[in-house]
Amino acid sequence: MSVLWIFANPISGFLHKIFKKRRRIVVVGYDDTAHKLAEKLKRKSNSHFISHLDQARLVATTSDTEVLSEYIEFAKQNHINELYISVPEYETNDISILAEEAEKHCIRVNFIAPQKDLEAGFYHVYYIGGLPVLQRFREPLKRLHKQIIKRTSDLFVSSLVIIFILSWLIPLVSILIKLETKGPVFFKQLRSGRENSSFMCLKFRSMYTNEASDVAQATKNDKRITRVGAFLRKTSLDEFPQFLNVFMGDMSIVGPRPHMLHHTEQYSGQINHYMVRLFLKPGLTGWAQVNGYRGEIKNIELMKNRVDHDIWYMENWSPLLDIKIMFLTLKNILKGEENAY
Repeated sequence: MSVLWIFANPISGFLHKIFKKRRRIVVVGYDDTAHKLAEKLKRKSNSHFISHLDQARLVATTSDTEVLSEYIEFAKQNHINELYISVPEYETNDISILAEEAEKHCIRVNFIAPQKDLEAGFYHVYYIGGLPVLQRFREPLKRLHKQIIKRTSDLFVSSLVIIFILSWLIPLVSILIKLETKGPVFFKQLRSGRENSSFMCLKFRSMYTNEASDVAQATKNDKRITRVGAFLRKTSLDEFPQFLNVFMGDMSIVGPRPHMLHHTEQYSGQINHYMVRLFLKPGLTGWAQVNGYRGEIKNIELMKNRVDHDIWYMENWSPLLDIKIMFLTLKNILKGEENAY
């Protein structure tokens, strides 16, 4: 293991140049610190620097709030992933509004800290070329070598499940489903994925075919659920086809659960930081689920708690945490879960 870590950084640096998904970065601000950071990002081969903006580049407006909203609009139109904003130019309330609005579009916001004052509050300080930057959330999985570790684990586990379990489980469950009801074996639904990109999520069909499946979540004693489906849902076997999603790269073994597009649109406007959970790939299981926040969302407080747990997982990710969540998930499946219906 120690040998692996010795070579991890140089190997990841090489692979970063070849395989790293291009992230589009813009620096916003016209003070000296913003100019220095823009120059340093231009020289960094792995920064994917796109542009340096200031008010002169945008239409003149009458308030800082309007200027900030134009930055968000610019970022949306140009598919920007990250903004670096110079803090001294705006009031705290303004940058908070900007950060919250950017999160709704899965745009990461970092603040360029004044070099004379590094009191970051709820932000985290890190450095680019010696210049302090305030980051709203920690993201260990932004590091390529950690992404490689997680992806390798996903491929290894999903391959084992596909070969040794799904190879016989799919034919068996297909027969049971077909014997009880007409319709497809698999339930396919667009769900919200990483960076709010949608993907086709797979499940064994556990309900009678119905028109409300894309908007209405399952409830206790739901009449849409078949007898075979009730067993599949209680044992979580209905989720096993998602190992195919993991293998294809749309999902991870551990991460925030993927929500229906309808729910993403609904809750993103009601819950602060809701879209931050989409900085990660969705998972088969997650920190929220092993802490009891799975199944039906009966009120908005339950969803807020789920989001808080998802963000905690993002900020504290480690391979050992993933292993812990996997074992806790298996334990919960074996003993049965109250909210599994």
